[in-house]
Amino acid sequence: MSDSPLTIPTEPGPTNFFRNPGLPFVFTRLCLYLILGDGATYTLRWLAHPLLRGEFSPMSPRYVFVVESVACAGAFFAAWLMSFLERRSFSEYGLALRANFGKLFAQGALFGLAEISAVLGALAVLGHYHFGALAIHGSALLRWALIWGLFFLIVGLYEEFAFRGYVQFTLAQGARFWPAAIFLSILFGAVHYTNSGETWPGLAGIVLTGLFWCFTLRRTASLWFAVGMHASFDFGETFLYSVPDSGAIFPGHLSNATLAGPTWLSGGTAGPEASIFDFLMILAFFFIFDRLHPAVRKGIPESSNPYQITNS
Repeated sequence: MSDSPLTIPTEPGPTNFFRNPGLPFVFTRLCLYLILGDGATYTLRWLAHPLLRGEFSPMSPRYVFVVESVACAGAFFAAWLMSFLERRSFSEYGLALRANFGKLFAQGALFGLAEISAVLGALAVLGHYHFGALAIHGSALLRWALIWGLFFLIVGLYEEFAFRGYVQFTLAQGARFWPAAIFLSILFGAVHYTNSGETWPGLAGIVLTGLFWCFTLRRTASLWFAVGMHASFDFGETFLYSVPDSGAIFPGHLSNATLAGPTWLSGGTAGPEASIFDFLMILAFFFIFDRLHPAVRKGIPESSNPYQITNS
């Protein structure tokens, strides 16, 4: 199994600064993107401040919902401006609304639910996870399910686009796909370092998962699979199975679940994503996804996407 380097089509004629694949041009565009994104996010946070109503706790659902939505909007707005300057379609950055985007999203959602269910199922068999009694009932159950479902959809969109959207697309032009993917996956893990309860195994699991999502992008030229898997896994952790998510425990979870046992099995304070079972699941997913979405082989016509994925 092998993938050839990412190939970005270039236009003939005079050099276009905003499409030049040279590293100095790439870094300049990335800096511009970050400046635009930070500026847009800061402005939107100021405008959204009344929505917080004095709630500034990082565990408050309203606070995290507003902050994550604003960050997502800022990242999308900056990429839209860059697409205008680069004379590209915004869809080239991984979120094309193609005919199969719903299928990819659904596949990702199934993978995410299968991952968390298999990990906690194995822990339950060993006696290290107990679902417990329901913590919410009736209309509150439906309300919290909708809140967390929508919230984690926004989280999936934002984090996948922030680390594997415009930045991955652009950095890969100057540094090739996999060096860019490795760097951004490590950065993806690093930004979770300050999470309360996060651990080094948990961070390693985040990096490995980031690499898997880069692999899915490489094979499909789309982020929709990763968005679906990201959203459903987080929803499964926080709401459905009521365990820590990257070291955080939010209110509004379904049950009074308990997670115990050796840290290398249970994941400890970081949650099941730091469990050895989760590492094994992600490694298995590389193999399964390779069979579901094999690399396009040389000699087969490819669709007009910027990734030009072929086997060497």
